[in-house]
Amino acid sequence: MAALKNDRFLRALTGQPVDITPVWMMRQAGRYLPEYRATRQLAGDFMSLCQSPELACEVTLQPLRRYAMDAAILFSDILTIPDAMGLGLYFSEGEGPRFRKTIRTAADVEQLPIPDIARDLGYVTDAVSLIRRELNGSVPLIGFSGSPWTLATYMIEGSGSKDFRHAKAFMYNQPEQMHQLLDKLAQTVTAYLNAQIAAGAQAVQIFDTWGGILTTQAYREFSLAYMKKIVQGLTRESEGRKVPVILFTKNGGLWLDDIAESGCDCVGLDWTIEIGRARSLIGNKVSLQGNMDPSILYSTPDAIRAEVKRILASYGPGSGHVFNLGHGITPEVDPANVSAFVDAVHEFSAQYHQ
Repeated sequence: MAALKNDRFLRALTGQPVDITPVWMMRQAGRYLPEYRATRQLAGDFMSLCQSPELACEVTLQPLRRYAMDAAILFSDILTIPDAMGLGLYFSEGEGPRFRKTIRTAADVEQLPIPDIARDLGYVTDAVSLIRRELNGSVPLIGFSGSPWTLATYMIEGSGSKDFRHAKAFMYNQPEQMHQLLDKLAQTVTAYLNAQIAAGAQAVQIFDTWGGILTTQAYREFSLAYMKKIVQGLTRESEGRKVPVILFTKNGGLWLDDIAESGCDCVGLDWTIEIGRARSLIGNKVSLQGNMDPSILYSTPDAIRAEVKRILASYGPGSGHVFNLGHGITPEVDPANVSAFVDAVHEFSAQYHQ
């Protein structure tokens, strides 16, 4: 593997000094870019795009050609795991992901296979290897997975949901079966992330998109406990370097202490918590990632620059901050506003790293 030319992202994740605050964006390879839309059209549909290592590599690299990002993130989807478990993932135009089969009974959980990563998800690890080769050491590559709880919600609901009533009813009415499902998912996520690391991912992020819908007790028992289990099972060093782990729970600001104790290296923040407050609570234990509201990218370059300045000032001096949005960039954003965002982070952060 080529030597890493820009490692400030990995250094910030482990609290080492950096010259400027590193920045990347969740969903940075996505529909806001015309070149992404053209590649997706070429693929025919979303799953074909995910399952082609060459096309997944192409869309992973697209934002890096436009912007001075400090990391690339593998282009894939969190729902590749349930698909590999035989639930039949497909995407309806304008309706998001759907599954042909759902998990609703103890028998459904019992029959659910644990996938063979090399056989069933080899297209993902092939993409990781190809992307690493094409990056040629320019920036680090992030691998990722959904959290067990988040994956379970889709598997039980059969699609996205406003109230998650089937998933919550399953959790409260059949807690033992829910734990059995989450345990199968935790085993799979651990193997999946380790396969990504073996293929060349230099950091990994666990997306707990729906952990924030739970009560504190349920979050600790049904979401965080399984993310801790995954963290404990991950390969933590590769190519002679630590492989940092980022945990991101959307709407998880109530549980920062708990998340920081999970064994992760970095806690991802959404935009509902002030980053300075998060740093005062847990910043001596972990690094922090975030946390600009993606909607600010709909405003003017001046407004974007002002918000970047505010967040940097709130975090304050020193390393341990990876700048990001508080959730994924949305499709209607003007790509020019992303330039304003990335450039502002680099321009205004240098003063905090003297």
